[in-house]
Amino acid sequence: MGSLQSESTNNNAFGSVLELQQFDIANVEEGAVNHHHHNHGDHIKTSSSSSDHENMVLNIPDPPTIWQELLCSIKYESLCSKKKKNIHTKNTVNHSSFLPTLFPIFRWGRHYNFSMFKNDFMSGLTLASLSIPQSIGYANLAKLDPQYGLYTSVVPPLIYAVMGSSRDLAIGPVAVVSLLISSLVPEIQDPVTDPVAYTNLVFTVTFFAGVFQASFGFLRLGFLVDFLSHAAIVGFMAGAAIVIGLQQLKGLFGITHFTTKTDVVSVLTSVFKSLLHDPWHPLNFVLGCSFLIFLLIARHIGRRNKKLFWLPAIAPLISVVLSTLIVYLTKGDKHGVNIVKHIEGGINPISATKLQLTGPHVAQAAKTGLICAIIALTEAIAVGRSFASIKGYHLDGNTEMVAMGFMNVAGSLTSCYVATGSFSRTAVNFSAGCETVVSNIVMAITVILSLELLTKLLYYTPMAILASIILSALPGLIDFNEALHIWKVDKLDFLACIGAFFGVLFASVEIGLLIAVSISFGKILLHAIRPGVELIGRIPRTDTFCEISQYPMATKAPPGILTIRINSALLCFANANFVRQRIMRWVKDEEEDYGTEDSTHVKDRVQVVILDMSIVMNIDTSGISALEELHKNLLLHGIGLAVANPKWQVIHKLKLAKFIDKIGKERIFMTVGEAVEGCLGSRLVPNSEIINC
Repeated sequence: MGSLQSESTNNNAFGSVLELQQFDIANVEEGAVNHHHHNHGDHIKTSSSSSDHENMVLNIPDPPTIWQELLCSIKYESLCSKKKKNIHTKNTVNHSSFLPTLFPIFRWGRHYNFSMFKNDFMSGLTLASLSIPQSIGYANLAKLDPQYGLYTSVVPPLIYAVMGSSRDLAIGPVAVVSLLISSLVPEIQDPVTDPVAYTNLVFTVTFFAGVFQASFGFLRLGFLVDFLSHAAIVGFMAGAAIVIGLQQLKGLFGITHFTTKTDVVSVLTSVFKSLLHDPWHPLNFVLGCSFLIFLLIARHIGRRNKKLFWLPAIAPLISVVLSTLIVYLTKGDKHGVNIVKHIEGGINPISATKLQLTGPHVAQAAKTGLICAIIALTEAIAVGRSFASIKGYHLDGNTEMVAMGFMNVAGSLTSCYVATGSFSRTAVNFSAGCETVVSNIVMAITVILSLELLTKLLYYTPMAILASIILSALPGLIDFNEALHIWKVDKLDFLACIGAFFGVLFASVEIGLLIAVSISFGKILLHAIRPGVELIGRIPRTDTFCEISQYPMATKAPPGILTIRINSALLCFANANFVRQRIMRWVKDEEEDYGTEDSTHVKDRVQVVILDMSIVMNIDTSGISALEELHKNLLLHGIGLAVANPKWQVIHKLKLAKFIDKIGKERIFMTVGEAVEGCLGSRLVPNSEIINC
């Protein structure tokens, strides 16, 4: 009995005691010609066409499962062949293309010539002049001995030169990653009480960072890097730059006792306490500020005159040489000037046996490695793509991840810490006219020679100079114009930017990242749980239906029909009830507009709701339940429900859930226009009296 009544509901859905007015498209503008008066033959033709479209919508093949899509995506990206049914594209395995894919040097190396080498050679020498003092300074920032910064400028650049896809990216230690290590690793192991264990733990963190980066590339998980939005990165970099600058006050003032925390309050408190109670020597400050002014002037000249790009590049090396000479000749170390002292020479020693892959700190090292991996990838890919777009070539993100993963794994085995692409050194490399990543090879060889021959000469290098070199590079990390642009374009993005900035500044690097990611996810969640449910109408002289709120000239459907679009890619548990309530609200508002007490407008009341689901890409069980409840609520009010343009996954799940059988196959349409004409022609009106059967 229930089955017969259900069938009666579907069969009677298109029968009605109320009549809907014929919808004339041409009457939406004054003076238009009536061209939708159909004769009997035209009506038969339209009905046949609608029936064909109905079959096309309902009789689709089953969509691939999520596992099939994931497997096909991985195989496609990995150049594996797979025959796909009903798809005409073919993926073929080309073994000869495997090596150039994994090692791009085989692709461009065949066309390399002496002219290109001359440019790369000069770029590499210029890059080395900047890299050597910066590497020593960044190692100091990471609370490591100076030689580890130089080691990091040897092996990773050589590995990247073979596997990387960027022609301009300069590889080595960077300020932000050094700050991450100096703020996260000391929470696990104190570098003062046991510097050897601290160094070994940094190697372990580097190993995990490389493993994560390579895994992201092989599994095509580059989207994980996008969890840090552009706005969050801008705020994070600005906050990190200020924190790094405050950290350099230790070297600039020659302070001995300094806090291990990175937030601005702790650092400034430590500085004031040290200046008031501990002995400090103003010669450090005078020496550091003098060369900081020189570095900033050189930077300014290089920006104003592009031909003098080499001046800010060699200025740090000049500062190191001159300051070291001054301290040596004046015996400055005897008068309170803090110096680097011993730097261990020679090429990178093997550190494979120093990795701590077992023990109580493995999980914490892996977590720190994951954070460093994501930040390093984000910075490198952003910098690499910026310069690739200038030169007009493509930068493969997955190839970059694999290359950086391998170079950091190799670095962890050869006494290096986490390396990535540096913006300041990449800009110098680009300005010097580099042609390929051979400039990284030249730089690495130059650093090797320096390790072999020049480390003893750096004994008297003042720590204040290393601080001034780092300080001079920080203004490039603070982008006021971009922050202002974000504020103008998107206030929620600016909130993520400010959240990351103040989180890093007043809490810690971890808190800043967490705030930035949380705000970014909150923004996505806000749009997901409160999607647009808009009334749509037909644009004059077209068959296109658009939101009336955006296009006021759009004409509403004829009285009795309400056309609504769901502006959400996913109808799910998070937004299903909200969508249902918004649709019922539209129905109520429409009935109030016509007035329920005036009998002359009874025939104009809502009798059919047409849902445009062209934007809804998928639906879950909560979404289907919400549609079923919506259908019942509408029937209780004497209103029918029709669905227009459901997507592949949506129609498949609606069929599996028997929702199509509940509302009737004749209520599924390919377009909103067909749905309007179909409802008019068939007089779609429900029989609410049998809803409870």
